[in-house]
Amino acid sequence: MRTEFINPFLQAATEVLGSELGSVPQRGTIGLQRSAYTSDEVTAVVAVTGGVAGMVIFAMAEQTARAVVSKMLGQDFPTFDALAQSGIAEIGNVITGRAAVLLSEAGYPSDLAPPMLVLGRDTMISTLDVQRLVIPLETEFGKIEIQVALKLAAAPARRAA
Repeated sequence: MRTEFINPFLQAATEVLGSELGSVPQRGTIGLQRSAYTSDEVTAVVAVTGGVAGMVIFAMAEQTARAVVSKMLGQDFPTFDALAQSGIAEIGNVITGRAAVLLSEAGYPSDLAPPMLVLGRDTMISTLDVQRLVIPLETEFGKIEIQVALKLAAAPARRAA
């Protein structure tokens, strides 16, 4: 994991969560992890392609997800229904999109795939040989963990003339 990938995600998460939740999240200790990830109760996954390739994972407890969406949409979510699920997928998409803009400004243009949501604990998500940068964020609604598994995309091969 290249260190220049850290700040765009820290900045994007701080900006987006601060704006949507009304308070800036507190960052925990950042770490690196290589083993397969076991999902939390709610896990949003956004694939990234272009100058960098890989995925970004947003994991949290269902209670945290419902509280975050309740704050974002201004209504109570006693169950994690389709609208709440869409809200969590979208917050992952917005944070990753903002980070992609910052990465592009740093010379790493990239595109995003639509977010996917994994529901339920203990689903294995493998990033294969790509280390994940783990960024724990504590919000007033609970912990959100962002895992960034990106690497430089291979340059296209040149054809001989």
